[in-house]
Amino acid sequence: MLLEVVVKLALVAAAFAVLPLLVGQAEHKVMAHMQGRLGPMYAGAFHGWAQLIADGVKFAQKEDVVPRDADRWVFKLAPGVAIVPYLLVLLVIPVGPDGQVALDLGLGIFFALAVMGVGVIGAIMAGWASANKYSLLGGMRVAAQLMSYELPMVFAASSVAMAAGTLSLTGVVEEWRWWWLPWQAVGGVVFFVAGLAELRRPPFDMPVADSELIFGPYTEYGGLRFALFLLSEYAGIVVLCALTTVLFLGGWKGPFLDAELGWLWTLLKVFALAFCVIWLRVSYPRMREDQLQKLAWAWLVPLSLAQLALTGIVKVAL
Repeated sequence: MLLEVVVKLALVAAAFAVLPLLVGQAEHKVMAHMQGRLGPMYAGAFHGWAQLIADGVKFAQKEDVVPRDADRWVFKLAPGVAIVPYLLVLLVIPVGPDGQVALDLGLGIFFALAVMGVGVIGAIMAGWASANKYSLLGGMRVAAQLMSYELPMVFAASSVAMAAGTLSLTGVVEEWRWWWLPWQAVGGVVFFVAGLAELRRPPFDMPVADSELIFGPYTEYGGLRFALFLLSEYAGIVVLCALTTVLFLGGWKGPFLDAELGWLWTLLKVFALAFCVIWLRVSYPRMREDQLQKLAWAWLVPLSLAQLALTGIVKVAL
């Protein structure tokens, strides 16, 4: 029993170390092709395979500077607070049937959503501790955006929980049927879009608009601490895509061999959604703050409530 727990934790740690880096590498390559960027295609010669390594070396060489008036402990802890919640969420995401999950919680859905929300505290800590009023304003923007998009995200997830009759992520996949795709489609779109907004991914990156706000609450960070914030963004993409896969796309269920290839179907769906995240970044301009709030309150909240009502009607009818 102890050996099984240790093996599962080791696999989760390995996935947490590798998958975000793969998404980061894919983003370099996809953006290079879509936008005709030559730079990321040169490092390491063949197709720029060493670009991610070059970025890592660059961050490692940069000086680790802490502002003189900063709250030093909070300043140093903020990157860890931003990235660790995503590791905890990976513990409850099933990748296949028959116990292929590190921790099968009965309240897995709300555990995942609650812990994901903790990640925003890292941005607020970074903004407050930097002794920089512009960083503080960036942190407040992050908090405001989280508050707006958390509500439709929870409503969309609640619709799936109502349909499955369980809050367990494993239980949701076991109850999932192919006809849920059109039935829960609106909720799936709302969940995915709200998750992107929580991660501050383009086009929802106004709080950290790097060309205007100099990366918002992370203005005073450099070197490996700044790299941890970037890594937390890619880890958040992996977690969001995994949750969307489990809740709305059937998780490990595929066209054939669910039991044998379930983990493969899960990974394929996760990377397909990760490609959509990158595609959105390349294709759409950044939204203004008023547009961000209008999308959340005028569109996503009503749509998620409508999905919740539809699910209730269907459950009663069945």
